[in-house]
Amino acid sequence: MSAPVLKQAPRNEYSRVVGIGAYRPDIIVTNDDVCQWIDSSDEWIRQRTGIVTRHRAAADVSVIDMAEGAAREALKQAGIEASQLGAVIVSTVTHPYATPSAAAALTDRLGATPAPAFDISAACAGYCYGIAQGDALVRSGAAEYVLVVGAEKLSDVIDNHERTISFLLGDGAGAVVIGPSDTPGIAPSVWGSDGSKWNAIGMTHSLDEVRHLGETARHSDESDDQAIISAAQDVWPTLRQDGQTVFRWAVWEMAKVAQQALDAAGIEASDLAAFVPHQANMRIIDEMVKKLKLPETVVVARDIAEAGNTSAASIPLATHRLLKENPELSGGLALQIGFGAGLVFGAQVIVLP
Repeated sequence: MSAPVLKQAPRNEYSRVVGIGAYRPDIIVTNDDVCQWIDSSDEWIRQRTGIVTRHRAAADVSVIDMAEGAAREALKQAGIEASQLGAVIVSTVTHPYATPSAAAALTDRLGATPAPAFDISAACAGYCYGIAQGDALVRSGAAEYVLVVGAEKLSDVIDNHERTISFLLGDGAGAVVIGPSDTPGIAPSVWGSDGSKWNAIGMTHSLDEVRHLGETARHSDESDDQAIISAAQDVWPTLRQDGQTVFRWAVWEMAKVAQQALDAAGIEASDLAAFVPHQANMRIIDEMVKKLKLPETVVVARDIAEAGNTSAASIPLATHRLLKENPELSGGLALQIGFGAGLVFGAQVIVLP
């Protein structure tokens, strides 16, 4: 008697990005606003980072709210209903709950239930990680359409008086829909990590420390409420970075990764219509452009000037702006690369929607 043969999902040979959306919060924070908290100047911040303004969300606007706004635009542009989604992926490090996921709540809001939903914690590379997974899900036949969202409310995890990273960061969300294609639309992803630099970007405290100090406060001479509030203010986890380590790593190592992504796609830099790097720092972007020897015909995304560094949201937000300002880029090739805390990185060449 022959052994039973398992069925497998029919494969799609190719995938591509079929729709894109963005959500930018209404509150705009200028460099002069930032200088109320740190001893700096508008000129210094512009020269060192290229940032002029950054968007920040109001207290009652959540990561899920922003993700929903971006997702609905992406679905509309893709011309599909949420019920057609085979998976929902949200990349974020600022959803305030370890569980349940932001993606599960977003799936319900959009009307995409019972699509599988999960979050990615890969910091500024999270969106590119999501693209790699969405591409694999569509081509494997596991899903016809996949929603990939990068959404961050970084204003919740910064100390405005901290000088290494707080003034760089903004809030926002970007989203894309990945679907089947008759021609290649997403090249092989080049992604990885370097945990030897795990502490280069991270939080000032762990949740274990928050819990420990909270328990200590309950046994102090102060009233419970006063002690807990005081302890929470002292140990609330906020972001910080070793700026020089991150800068050197990004400039030298990420240019190599970007070149590897071009090689994996089988194209030359001159074949690109656009370059969309993570919007970490304008000087990093400029150095990468030089090292890749990008011709002047390649349009470089510089959304950081208006949006700041929005971590996982930065690449889709920058791509959205690029296409809005240069609609003729649609259908062209774009190299995108994300890199950040972990340290983690991801890059791929895509056909712009």
